[in-house]
Amino acid sequence: MKVDVLLGLQWGDEGKGKVVDVLTPKYDVVARFQGGPNAGHTLEFEGQKYVLRSIPSGIFQGDKVNIIGNGVVLDPALFKAEAEALEASGHPLKERLHISKKAHLILPTHRILDAAYEAAKGDAKVGTTGKGIGPTYTDKVSRNGVRVGDILHNFEQKYGAAKARHEQILKSLNYEYDLTELEKVWMEGIEYLKQFHFVDSEHEVNNYLKDGKSVLCEGAQGTMLDIDFGSYPFVTSSNTVCAGACTGLGVAPNRIGEVFGIFKAYCTRVGAGPFPTELFDETGDKMCTLGHEFGSVTGRKRRCGWIDLVALKYSVMINGVTKLIMMKSDVLDTFDTIKACVAYKVDGEEIDYFPYDITEGVEPVYAELPGWKTDMTKMQSEDEFPEEFNAYLTFLEEQLGVEIKIVSVGPDRAQTIERYTEE
Repeated sequence: MKVDVLLGLQWGDEGKGKVVDVLTPKYDVVARFQGGPNAGHTLEFEGQKYVLRSIPSGIFQGDKVNIIGNGVVLDPALFKAEAEALEASGHPLKERLHISKKAHLILPTHRILDAAYEAAKGDAKVGTTGKGIGPTYTDKVSRNGVRVGDILHNFEQKYGAAKARHEQILKSLNYEYDLTELEKVWMEGIEYLKQFHFVDSEHEVNNYLKDGKSVLCEGAQGTMLDIDFGSYPFVTSSNTVCAGACTGLGVAPNRIGEVFGIFKAYCTRVGAGPFPTELFDETGDKMCTLGHEFGSVTGRKRRCGWIDLVALKYSVMINGVTKLIMMKSDVLDTFDTIKACVAYKVDGEEIDYFPYDITEGVEPVYAELPGWKTDMTKMQSEDEFPEEFNAYLTFLEEQLGVEIKIVSVGPDRAQTIERYTEE
């Protein structure tokens, strides 16, 4: 058996949670491979809305195993709040969820460091979510991290050493803080975590494959936020690309099967950083309003713009995408004209590839297509799609070189249409 990978192709917020939930019935195991509680996956079904931060989106399917992989960073306090809310709504977790011993813990002082570093940068700040993600990955790479497995072995000593080191840094930054309440809630989270299965997830995943079980790897954020291939330095601190599934779960590259790439019919971005197709006019505001473009975790308003096919082609290449999934098609239902960026103009020269730096002087070159001016939210099959929407899909497939297999026409699980079903 091979694992399938599902990930975002833009700057995050593409709708990965909903798609994982839709695809989960086809899999035995859903495994999250990177990121932390800065990434919220929103799911809506049966009249309820759920926001997942660290727990894999397959958790709502009762007979599935869900794994938090070694590439994830976990905040025990936020995990406890998330898990208890799910259990209160009737979704038992303890028999469904396994947590890698090698996943790194976000400490209370990591969150304070996050705020201190951003404050020190002033106008050059990255726009982090303040959840301590960056400092946690920094400690991981510098071999100073505290891991889930440490909860069972010399925990007080390892936590105390990390805390002392962080407090020295904060002292050097002259940053004032109060750790008391944060640490209290965090320690309660540690006790709560002990109720769950701590596993060697790399062995577990590979044993499932050996036994013929199907595994779906779930990514967080999006390709353009990847620490290596995104719009650096305005990126996250982990590898959000397909290769991150290998390092974040212990899966060999030759075990990768399908790669599902998810994108919106337009573009959004949260926080600071370059965004070539960003709109600062009524059209951008309309996209934001119709798409309810506010962060599921942070509540921050998302910046909106037309779809960027230069960046999207780059993402398809980096990830080896085999199937595309387009979300929020319905948000564009009322537009007279749909634009798509097909090239960049840089210093007067037109290029069709994603360059080293898109921070300044990048002007989008657009193709224009007629809008479909049709409410698609009630549609249940591709046979109902208007001619103009089919033309948009065909145009995108020709540009990207990959079929768009699934189209979402609304937030609910039921508003998901599979194409090419005759195959």
